[in-house]
Amino acid sequence: MSALSSDRILVAPAAVLERLGRFQGFEPDADRYLSALLAPGVARFLPRAEMEEDPSYKQIIAYVVFRCGDQVFRYTRGHQQGEARLHAKRSIGVGGHVDEADADGRATLDAYEMALRRELDEEVILGSPGTLRRVGLINDDGTPVGRVHLGVVHVYELDRPEVTAREDGLADAGFASLAELRAEADRLETWSQIALAAISESKVSQPMPPGPTRSSG
Repeated sequence: MSALSSDRILVAPAAVLERLGRFQGFEPDADRYLSALLAPGVARFLPRAEMEEDPSYKQIIAYVVFRCGDQVFRYTRGHQQGEARLHAKRSIGVGGHVDEADADGRATLDAYEMALRRELDEEVILGSPGTLRRVGLINDDGTPVGRVHLGVVHVYELDRPEVTAREDGLADAGFASLAELRAEADRLETWSQIALAAISESKVSQPMPPGPTRSSG
C-alpha cells in the first residue's frame, strides 16, 4: 500500500476500544470488537499522514499469517513497505492499511474484507489452495507504531507451503518452522512476536466466525 501523504485510510476512535476493554497483546474475540469499531458511523477514512502521530485513533490493519502445518511464511520488510519504523524487521504478517479506494469508500466490515483480498492479491501469489479465517486482534501500546495501529489477525491455512512475494518490500521471503521462528523471535517485529506466541500456544487453533472461506489458489 502506498505511503503517500494523500492516502486516506480506515481508522476508528481509540475511545471505542477503551469502552470495549483495551487490551495489550492478543485478543481472540475479534468479532465483539470489530462489530463496534466498524459499526455504521463509527469508523471513517482520514489522511494517513495525520493519523501516524494521533493516538486518539486506531488505524485498522489487516495482518495475515500464511501457515502450512508447522511451517509459517516469513519475510524481511524492505524500504518499499509503507511503515518506515518497521523497515528491516522480520515479519510473519502480510497485509496493511485499508485504503479508501480499496474499500470503495465504505467503512464497514464487508468493505474491510474486500480490501483485505485486494491487498493480498497485490502482495503475494498463492500456489496452493487454503482456508482464510479471522482469528483475533493485536494491540501493542508499548511502541510508537503500536499506539496508533490495531491489527486484525487472519490465518491462511494452506495445503502446501507455496507463497511467492509480488513486491520487493517482502524480501528474503520463505517458510520456516515454528521452532525456527521462536529461536529468532528477537529479530521479529513486535506484532509478529505476539502472533507467533498466539499460534504456538494454540490460541488460534480452532476456526472462529465468520466461517472459513475456501480459495483455490
